[in-house]
Formats: sequence, structure tokens, C-alpha cells
Amino acid sequence: MDVLVVSVNYRRAPENPVPVAYDDSWAVLRWVAEHTNGGGDEEWIRKHADFERVYFSGDSAGGNIAHNMAIRLGSENLFGLKLLGVALVHPYFWGVEPVGEEKKDLDRKAGVDRLWPFVCPSATHGCDDPRINPQKDPKLADMGCEKVLVCVAEKDLLRDRNWLYYEVLGKSGWKGELEIMEAKGKDHVFHLSDPTCEDAVAMLDRLGSFMI
Repeated sequence: MDVLVVSVNYRRAPENPVPVAYDDSWAVLRWVAEHTNGGGDEEWIRKHADFERVYFSGDSAGGNIAHNMAIRLGSENLFGLKLLGVALVHPYFWGVEPVGEEKKDLDRKAGVDRLWPFVCPSATHGCDDPRINPQKDPKLADMGCEKVLVCVAEKDLLRDRNWLYYEVLGKSGWKGELEIMEAKGKDHVFHLSDPTCEDAVAMLDRLGSFMI
């Protein structure tokens, strides 16, 4: 399978508070869209990109951004781009009310609760900001893609949030196809430190089949 990858070097918090990372990512999508119908300034994209088969993907914060870009694309169509799917690897979601294992260590949760207001001081609803808690997003059902794959790690702090996302999206009224896979005994973004382990290879294979 041939894939043309565009990686977004978005500016990071706290030096550049959220929503800068979202704005940078959307600007890159608009730049890619400029290459449809022979436009744009990058010849490689003009010649080789299939704008009818676009996928978003990211892990951790990148998974959060990929989700939010798909939400935005559902209401702000970019001419010439067709988003087929979104693959979210251990996406960073959170919320005010504890879920699952979070209830067993509220001190730890309280520490994580402080992160989102720190990187996004403009958030008016704290950790129930729809960008970090999709359960609170009234636009969730309008997600602008045909299918979503959620990759979860069993020992990840975000595991229960990732499963909740899968469940909430499935009940939201969104009409796409929804898949999930879980790596047993693995922690957050384990594939970065051990890319050749069996679970990392299995996840890569699943991502590949998802994009066929």
C-alpha cells in the first residue's frame, strides 16, 4: 500500500496555548486542499495524493487533534478533500466526572485535571470542554468521516476515556463504522518505545488494513 503522509509540526503549549495546535493543524489541511485540481505549491502532493482517500491519525495529543479536525471538517467542508477515516491511537480525552479506574485514585485524577486548564486557559468549561471531552460535544454526530478506529492500551491512564469515546460516538447518531482494538498489558504510546514488539506490529497491521 502506497501512502503519502503529511505530518503537522504544530506549535505546542504552554508557550503556545490551545487552540494554537488546532489552528495550525487546520491551516495545514487547508494547504493540502489547495492542491486539488492542480493548485498548490508542492508538486509531490499534486502528482501523487489521492484527495478522495484521506485519513487522519495521531497518538495521544495527536489523536485528540485528529478527532477535533474531523469534527471541524464535518461542519466546515474543505473543497476537494474526502475524509474516509480517522485512526486514534491512545487519544488524549478527559472529563470532570471520573470514569472507570479513575474513581480508585481521585488524587491522581485531580493532578491530571489541572493539565487542560494549563494548556488551554481560554477553556470556559474546564475538563468538560468539548475539545477534551467529546461526550460534551453537541457536534459529535456530525463527525466528517466514514469510519473510526480507536486503539487502546490496557494499562494506559486514558484507557477508560478511550473506551467511553468509542461507546459515546457509537450512540451519538453518527452513521459511520466504528472499530476498537486493545493491547493487553501495554501502557500509553508503548509503540514509541518498543516499535518492534508483537503488539506494536499488530497495531500497525490493523492501521494498514483500516486504510485499505
